This record gives sequence, structure tokens and C-alpha cells, in this order.
Amino acid sequence: MVGRLDGGESVMERRDRLDAVGLGLLLLSTLIFGINQVVIKVVDVGLQPVFFAGLRSIGAFFCIWGWMAWRGRPPRIAHGTAGAGLLVGLAFSAEFLCLFLALDRTTVVMSSIIFYSMPLWLAVIGHFALPGERVTGAKAAGLAVAFAGVAWALAHRGAGGTGSLGGDIFALGAALGWALTAYIARGSAMARVRPEMQLLWMVGVSGPVLIGASFFFGPWVRALEWLHVAGLVFQVVVVVAGGMILWLWLLARYPASTVASFSFLTPLLSIGFGWLLLGEPVGPEVLIAGVLVAVGLILIARPPRRR
Repeated sequence: MVGRLDGGESVMERRDRLDAVGLGLLLLSTLIFGINQVVIKVVDVGLQPVFFAGLRSIGAFFCIWGWMAWRGRPPRIAHGTAGAGLLVGLAFSAEFLCLFLALDRTTVVMSSIIFYSMPLWLAVIGHFALPGERVTGAKAAGLAVAFAGVAWALAHRGAGGTGSLGGDIFALGAALGWALTAYIARGSAMARVRPEMQLLWMVGVSGPVLIGASFFFGPWVRALEWLHVAGLVFQVVVVVAGGMILWLWLLARYPASTVASFSFLTPLLSIGFGWLLLGEPVGPEVLIAGVLVAVGLILIARPPRRR
């Protein structure tokens, strides 16, 4: 059924189950996010991480703006949403400042395990702050298992010569920032605007904030090569302007629990890409942590059983 948002904006038809198109697009978005951290780590060699994150947001802002105008829905600030937009943009800034610094200091494997524990922290926030998001028995089990995975990863971060304490702490900060971003997007006036407008607020605020913060993290350019420029373009066009809009579109069209249930694949794919493309070691400790986090995410995303 098609409804309308404030200001006469139409809402897309929602489906009560995942169809073939949704499954294909969901797997595509999972692949994009799975390789995302590998690309960030590669580009960090040529560009200062915080400056790189700011450039990515600025480039994505213009891509999303152009796409919205081409679709006949030019950006418009709905009444009463400016404050929430600024707030979600600041949370988004903190998330990616921490993530890009984490990948400059630790491995993709370790960062993925910790960063993709985000649903754990969002479930805790939702239990206290979001209506209808109480922690059930299954979710409580998922929280315990996922937390055990993160704790195991942190306790064994030196196994095989992987990870660093500073990088792992930044990855945890990124996960918390992501959970806060998702909470603001769902629990504030941001819930009344379309997914692409939510993302436009995120990148529009985070671009200048991250560029400003980058002055405190050293020179902007390191050993820049064409590979790093290509990685930046990939991040702007494919990951942010394409992948994030696709993910938000899937959440708006299909049941959120179904879409979220695929989240367990992303850290496993990131671990696999880190091992395959960067040669990062993946020992038993890493596999145990990754499996624990994945199982915890499945339990957290599982919809409650109806009586």
C-alpha cells in the first residue's frame, strides 16, 4: 500500500516477505559492505583516514543530490526535521571517523568482528528507548553470544600478529556510533523522511565535520597513487551513494527483521576478503569470534514468535 509522508511525499509499497528481486539486491548490498573495509584500508595508505572519510561524504552528497533531482524528488528539508538531521549527521561523523582510524591501525579481520557487532548495541539502546523493541529471551541470548564474540576477539587480538589495541577501540567506537546513528534515524523526526534524504543529511553534515577534524590528524596526502583514487571513487559512488541507499530502500520496502537477518553475512565476508585480498591471518581465535558474533546477530534479528 502506498501512503504519504509530510509535505505530500509518497511512500513506496511495502512487501510482507522477501521476493526474488529483494533477495538478489540484499545479497548485492551484503557483498558491497563485505568488501568495503578492504577498500578503506587500501586507500588509507594514500590518504589520511579522516580526510579520506570527509572527501567520501562530500562526493556522496553531490551524487545523492543529483540522483534525487534526476528522480524528480529534489532535496527538501521537511518541517521539524532540521535538528534531527544535524544530530544524525554528527553521529554519522563519529561513526566513520572511528572506523577509518580503526582500519589505519588494525586489520580488516579484527575491525569487522567488532564493527559489525552494531546490532548488539542497537538492541540495548532499543530496549530502553524504542517502542516495541524490548529484549526478548532470544534477543537476550543473541546479545550474550555476540558480546562473547567481541570479548573473545579483544582478548585474542594478538593471535597471529593481528590487530592493535588502539585500532580495536576505534572499531568499537565506530560500532557504537553506528548504533546511535540508527537509533536517531528511527527514533526521531528522521523517521518521517525518505531514506535518501536521511542519507543526504548524514553525508551533508559529516563532510565538513570530518574535513575540519582532519586538520588534527596529520598531512592529508600520504603515498597517493591511482589505485587509491579509484578506491575513493568506489567508496563515493558504489558504497555510499549506491550501497547505503539500496540498504535503506530494502529496509523501507521489506520486513526489517528479514533484511537485518542477512547482517550476519557481512562480517564473515569481510573476514574472508581481508584474508583473500590482503593476506591477513585468520586463525582459530578469529573464526571463533566471527562465528559467535554471526550467531548472536541471527538471534538478535530473529522476529518474535507470534502466538
